[in-house]
Order: sequence, then structure tokens, then C-alpha cells
Amino acid sequence: MSGFVSFVGSGPGDPELLTLKAVDRLKRADAVLFDDLSSGPILAHARPGADLVGVGKRAGRPSPRQDHVSRLLVEYAQGGGRIVRLKSGDSGLFGRLEEELVALRAAGIPYEIVPGVPSAVAAAAAAGIPLTRRLTARRVQFVTGHDISGQLPEDMNLAALADPTASTVVFMGKRTFPKLLALLVAHGLPQDTPAILAEGVSTPEQEIVRSTVAGLAERLAEAVGDKPALILYGPLAEA
Repeated sequence: MSGFVSFVGSGPGDPELLTLKAVDRLKRADAVLFDDLSSGPILAHARPGADLVGVGKRAGRPSPRQDHVSRLLVEYAQGGGRIVRLKSGDSGLFGRLEEELVALRAAGIPYEIVPGVPSAVAAAAAAGIPLTRRLTARRVQFVTGHDISGQLPEDMNLAALADPTASTVVFMGKRTFPKLLALLVAHGLPQDTPAILAEGVSTPEQEIVRSTVAGLAERLAEAVGDKPALILYGPLAEA
């Protein structure tokens, strides 16, 4: 008999932002396959004796292939028991969840999805701002800053991303933001649009930098560092 897989969103990194359901699933898991950003104190909630398997992928670092991660997840589940696939933030946001769901469905393995606090929401909270504003930011858009090859996606809706009245959050975009900004400015985004770089959100390494889109692009062109980050720009980034 196959096991059961819980896809658990661990939130942005602070273990106090875990949901009660997430903690429950960790305490009952026989194995936890976790991403890099879901490790550390969060794993302290795992059941003693559970297998803890790191399968995280980070830009610019040697990482397991997605097909290997999906295959490993299926193999653990086929061995029986309760398996937790621990993903940072909310697993449905740029977390490669779909590929793993497809693999489980093909193998006939049951699963559930436990939502987590999205890192974009946590970043706005850390910066002390709302993601929406009644009069100036009625729309929020999330976008990934790189494709499967690590480059800026070629099929981005630049007109939408250059809308100065939308709140925009760029995931995994530190390396590609200077190139993205050049395209956005060409589509009408003012270079003085307020922007925030939120690194290590909700962790002891958290750093919030307030600037403009042009200022952030200049900063990131010089150095990107290795901390996970989000870039927020538009009306939401105003002090």
C-alpha cells in the first residue's frame, strides 16, 4: 500500500509563521523532503526519527534535478507511511509543485496541499506596508525573474509589469532585474518608481532596502549576494 504525501508550505523562514496544520503534518511524518529555505529551526518540528532529506534547489549552486526530486518523492511514498514535501513560502507559488503533483498522480499516490504564508506577503509585512492600496494599487502581480535556464523569461507581459499603478513582486529576480528594468523603462515604467529589496525575509539575516527601481538595478548590477530575496515595486513600495 502506498503512503500519503502532504505538500506543506513552510512560510518564509520564521518557524512561528508555520500554520498549525503544517506543524501537525511535520510531527506525524515518517519522512520529510525539504527545500533549502525550509531547513534550520523549521525542521525541529519534525518527528524524532523521521528521515530528513534535503532536495532544495538554489540559483548558482549545484542542485538536484527536478525529475530526480519527483522520483525520490514517489519512491518514498511507495514505501508507505506519511511523507511531507516541505517547500518554502507557499508551495503553489513558483515552487515546482506541478511537476511533483503530476508524478504522484501517475503513480496513483494520494496527497494533500497545506498552504503556507507566501514570502511576498511576509516581505510586505516586514517592510511595514500593505500589498494593496485602495486608491493607488488595486492590482497585485507576482512574477518570476528567471526561467528554467536561469535567464530572464522571454514571454513576460512587459506592458503589465510596467504599469505604475500595480503592485509588483519579483521572485528570484536579483540576477536579472537590471535587464528586466531596461525593458520595463522602454515600456513606460518611470525610473523613480519606489522599490524595495527584501532579503532573508523573517529570518535573523533579514534586510530591507528601500530605493527606486533604478537604484536597485544599479545596486544589483554590482553585487547580488547569496541571500534569497524579493523585489517589490510600485505604489506598495512607498514609505
